[in-house]
Amino acid sequence: MAYVRLIAGFACALVVGLPTAGLGADSPEMSGAWSRLTFGFEPPPSGPGPIGRYNNQANAGGNFNNPILTPSAAAIVKQRSEMLRNGVDYPNPSLNCLPMVSPYIFRVQEFQIIQKKDEVVFLFMQDHQIRRVRLNAQHPAKVTPSWYGDSVGHYEGDTLVVDTVGTKLGPYPIVDQFGSPFSDALHVVERYRLVDYQVAKTAQERNIRNQGPVATEQAAFVDENYKGKGLQVQFTVEDKNVFKTPWSAVVTMRKAGGWVENVCAENFHEYYGAHEFTEIPEARKPDF
Repeated sequence: MAYVRLIAGFACALVVGLPTAGLGADSPEMSGAWSRLTFGFEPPPSGPGPIGRYNNQANAGGNFNNPILTPSAAAIVKQRSEMLRNGVDYPNPSLNCLPMVSPYIFRVQEFQIIQKKDEVVFLFMQDHQIRRVRLNAQHPAKVTPSWYGDSVGHYEGDTLVVDTVGTKLGPYPIVDQFGSPFSDALHVVERYRLVDYQVAKTAQERNIRNQGPVATEQAAFVDENYKGKGLQVQFTVEDKNVFKTPWSAVVTMRKAGGWVENVCAENFHEYYGAHEFTEIPEARKPDF
C-alpha cells in the first residue's frame, strides 16, 4: 500500500462555502475543515476508556490484558500485538485501502463537515471516504450492513448527536488503533460540539505529548492563526461480543489550514522514504 497526495486547497473553500439552509436558528455551525496532528484518542472525562497500548509502548499493539475485553477479543488483540512486536504490521483497513468504521476512522487526521437540511456529510482526507448522517430519522427495522453503518443524527442544543449501527464487518474488522475487533453488534454514539479556542489547543497539545507525533505524516495541518472555536467529539462504543462494558473517548479538532487528499494505492512497494524502489528504474542493457 502507498499513498498519492492530491493537493486540493480550492476544494476546501468550495465545500466550506456550501449553504446550510434548513439548519435551525439554534443549530451549531460546524461546517468546514477540521484537523488534528495525532492518531490516538483522548481519555474520556470519566468511566472506561480505550484498551490502550501494550505496556504503554509505542508500536507494541493493544493491551490484550485490559479487563474490558472478552476472552475471544483479547486473543485477537494479543495476536495482533505480537505481530507488531515482531516487526510485522497486522492487516487493517488503512493498510489495505478499505473503508474505516467509526471510531477507527478518526485516525484520519482531517475531515470536512457539510451541514444540510436533512443530513450531515463527513468528507475524510484519506481514500475519498464519506459518511452520511440522516437527520431526525430512525434506523430501519432491519438494517442492511454497510461499510460505514446506518447513521442517524439530531441536534441537542449545541451538540450534534450521531447514532450508528449496522456496520459491515469486512475482512479486517477493527474499531480502534490498538487492533480491537468489532462484531455485528457494534453500536457507536458520537457527540459533536464546539469548544473554546484555548480548550481545543490545550487538548490537542496534551494528546500529542501523551500519544506522540504520528508515525506516517498525512499532510494534515492546523491553522495556527485561527483563534476561533475548536470541535470536540465525545464518542461511546458498545459491542457485547468484544467489550464487557461500553467505553468512551474524545477527539479534539481545530480549523484546518488547507486540504490535502491522501489516495490509497494497492501496491506492496513504497515509493517514498528512501526505500530501494524510490530511484528511477534503469535498463540493465541498451535497447538497441
